[in-house]
Amino acid sequence: MTDLRAAGLRAKVLTVSDGVIAGVREDRSGEALEELLVGAGYDVVERRAVADGTESVAGTLSDMTDGFTGLVVTTGGTGFGPRDLTPEGTRQIVERLAPGLAEAMRLVNPLGRLSRAVAGTRGRALILNTPGSPRGAVECTEAVLDVLPHALRLLSDEPTPH
Repeated sequence: MTDLRAAGLRAKVLTVSDGVIAGVREDRSGEALEELLVGAGYDVVERRAVADGTESVAGTLSDMTDGFTGLVVTTGGTGFGPRDLTPEGTRQIVERLAPGLAEAMRLVNPLGRLSRAVAGTRGRALILNTPGSPRGAVECTEAVLDVLPHALRLLSDEPTPH
């Protein structure tokens, strides 16, 4: 595998979980995503956790993407629970949706059909919503990992081979 750090690919991870914020749940999905991204050559420059909710997600994603060029992966809040509002918060701040990425992520597992996750861009950042389970977060990210460097180069307006 090519070391993508040389290409300057950076990533951030946001865990959306009332339980993690309350200190009653360990952030295993955030850890799993960071491990996956580092293993794929990304420089993970930030990891945060935020409570579930439309406004908390929108505000935190806005802050994390302001002036940032790179990938932001969220974990949690994509299902049917009453507090699962990550897609709604993400939609509030994305400028352009990337439905092909979200659909590819849904196809990796039969439970993906229950996912309401979205993907999209804000400025030069690409945001991906993933499930709250470590396995689901990793599987969904792996489903699109091969095309992310190209997408990030396009977002940063770097020349790309077509």
